[in-house]
Amino acid sequence: MNKPNLFFPTPVWTLQLDDYQSINEQMYKFIKITRSNDQQGISKSNIKGWHSKDFDMQENEPKNFIKFILPAIEQVITDMNWEKQKQSININNMWAIINTGGAANHRHQHSNCTISGAYYVRAPQNSGDIVFYDPRPAPVYTYPKAVNPNLLNAQVNGISPKEGALVLFPSYLDHSVNENLSNEERIVISFNITIQVKSN
Repeated sequence: MNKPNLFFPTPVWTLQLDDYQSINEQMYKFIKITRSNDQQGISKSNIKGWHSKDFDMQENEPKNFIKFILPAIEQVITDMNWEKQKQSININNMWAIINTGGAANHRHQHSNCTISGAYYVRAPQNSGDIVFYDPRPAPVYTYPKAVNPNLLNAQVNGISPKEGALVLFPSYLDHSVNENLSNEERIVISFNITIQVKSN
């Protein structure tokens, strides 16, 4: 029997980056200094956790981090077969979130962007999966009961964080972060990318 065509799939990339230890230590120190200078942070999707203001992208640490993840971003653009010559690729903003025991993030999405990312600087066991939700609108789609979830019928999918892992996904995709059940810090760097036609 022929397999079904997958029209309008929703790709989520999980990439384990090589030689991540030094960049993680550099970004860990940068994030901890940032937090010590702004302990309140800001409130967005975070439940109990600390959410930084946007990084200054001209500082050395964010610039080094961008160089480190750039090949992975290039891979996404290649996979999607997006035009690179006539479009600009910009990282709009970048920030950090520290979730300690009991902290989580509400369901949300990142508007007015193309691709969003989450990179794990610290990821102890049971510190909270990132959870993605079926983007099809419920009013026009019903969910028959499935025997077991699979790639065709799942309404929710999760990815466990791992240090040095980068998760990239369409910015329209609703996601949340489960509660950190450990007593250690879960530290993630998040960012948004916009890809649009270059202005003349």
